Amino acid sequence: MASSQELSDFLRDVERRAFKQTVYAVRDDHAALDIVQDAMLKLAEKYADKPAAEYPMLFQRILQNTMRDYWRRQKVRNLWTTLLSSFGAGQDGEEDHDPLDSIDVEDEGTNPATQLERSQTLQMIEKALEKLPARQREAFVLRYWEDMDVAETAEMMGCSQGSVKTHCSRAVHTLAALLEKQGLGTRALSQLGAES
Repeated sequence: MASSQELSDFLRDVERRAFKQTVYAVRDDHAALDIVQDAMLKLAEKYADKPAAEYPMLFQRILQNTMRDYWRRQKVRNLWTTLLSSFGAGQDGEEDHDPLDSIDVEDEGTNPATQLERSQTLQMIEKALEKLPARQREAFVLRYWEDMDVAETAEMMGCSQGSVKTHCSRAVHTLAALLEKQGLGTRALSQLGAES
């Protein structure tokens, strides 16, 4: 059984990586923060009595399930928003959402041309990842961005290790083909953290 200090240390160490993973998945900083906080609370409330060695796998499973819940809610909300927007369009003349708010600006101290190139490359990568089937995308992110091994990824996804390898292989080949069409190819995949 882990101590409360071990739980606190784990949550502190995992918070930033979990946030980055979730931001990528849901593309909304505020929603990502809520999802990560919900996952951290669920781990603390329901699994604090587990050994500290089990926390990484438990947390990833909770985080994935919390993201799935978010996507389900979004799907329903989007359906209703689409249906209701046809009734209210053009009445206010003012939208609540500003498209410029969704642009991710990073200040890495590099020159503007490098920042622009990196931003464009990441946008192309994100668009390519969106085209992958959900299971391939999940396997790819867990293996190459979360640095999980095949066994951990299989346990997280609830499938065999062979399926994980197949999903990852297909994802890498599909991404390489999609990115090569856009002139990026293996250079872009190396930014993703995977080698084809």
